[in-house]
Amino acid sequence: MTDDQIDWGRLRAARRASTRFFSGSRPLTIHERLTTLAAAVDPGLYPDVYGNGGPVGELEERTAALLGTQDAVFFPTGTMAQQVALRYHAERTGNRAVALHPLSHIERHERHAHTQLTGLRGLWPTTAQRQPTPEELRSLGEPFGTVVVELPLRDPGFLLPSWEELTELVAAARETGARVHFDGARLWNTTAHFGKPLDEIAALADSVYVSYYKDLGGISGAALAGDEALTAYARTWRHRYGGQLYQQWPAALSALAGLDTVLPELPGYAAHAATLIPALATLPGARIHPAVPPTHEFQLWLPHPAKALNQAVLALAEQERIWFVPEWTDAAPGLAMAEVSLDGPAQAWTPEEVTELGLRFLELAAAAEKGATAAGRG
Repeated sequence: MTDDQIDWGRLRAARRASTRFFSGSRPLTIHERLTTLAAAVDPGLYPDVYGNGGPVGELEERTAALLGTQDAVFFPTGTMAQQVALRYHAERTGNRAVALHPLSHIERHERHAHTQLTGLRGLWPTTAQRQPTPEELRSLGEPFGTVVVELPLRDPGFLLPSWEELTELVAAARETGARVHFDGARLWNTTAHFGKPLDEIAALADSVYVSYYKDLGGISGAALAGDEALTAYARTWRHRYGGQLYQQWPAALSALAGLDTVLPELPGYAAHAATLIPALATLPGARIHPAVPPTHEFQLWLPHPAKALNQAVLALAEQERIWFVPEWTDAAPGLAMAEVSLDGPAQAWTPEEVTELGLRFLELAAAAEKGATAAGRG
């Protein structure tokens, strides 16, 4: 949303006041967050100090065990973790070219940190809005040292390859002598789609980045996992990049809570989302992308301007205390898109309720659009 599309103050107030959520969750106050963490913590546990011991040490051990790697290193941000991984692979291979998708997070949302901080150079196997193929990787026409695979590839619609496609892509990278890095910010929710445990998925790559706040609901933080040579290097460069904070126990505690309470539920989120998505697809003019989402996250497209849809979000929240699908953006004249995440709160919804709510939402959007048209004529 842009500032001219919605009243941000009213929107935040309406979200806080809502009692039922469909996509996304009610924001917690600081007191609620601290109370939750305090209830879950061992009374005898001491904080970490500069990344050593305490909740951070426990989190690194548990993450490495889940991913089946020799070690994992906690980072304050995923951007920092990924820059360290790419730097490491470039130094190991002697090649600063990185094959990655132009719609990947590294290319679009990190201000080109890989080129500005490390002098790396991105190569695009494809510009299509899908995961690259082995043939496209082989056809790049120049050598590269690292292949980055974002799982899922968020910007084009949380896309995932099949297990066979992923293993073939990794094999094609290996053929060239390149190393493989998984941008797995949301790797946690891929197991149902692949039909594989996390450690088997992670075993395909030389390094894996995971986020603790995406899907798991942590405060912040990420991990870079791999063998001991990688993680020793990662700890050195974490310090050099300014990521060795004195204490990070609040983020680590919330991440541990996410591993305990949210991670086991993610396959169920995907299963229930599959029952609700057809209800969304029946809304007039609606499009789901991808048509069969591999996880509980996907794109919803509706034939209305984003401003009207954002006004409808606000009106529905204020009138019924229901939070539907927020943050619409214009994709074309009269066509808008929003990302949908059917996580914990959505599990309480039935397809019939979704259809009824969606129709009321569209009525509000149509009224907002009509009002804007009338105002324009005036």
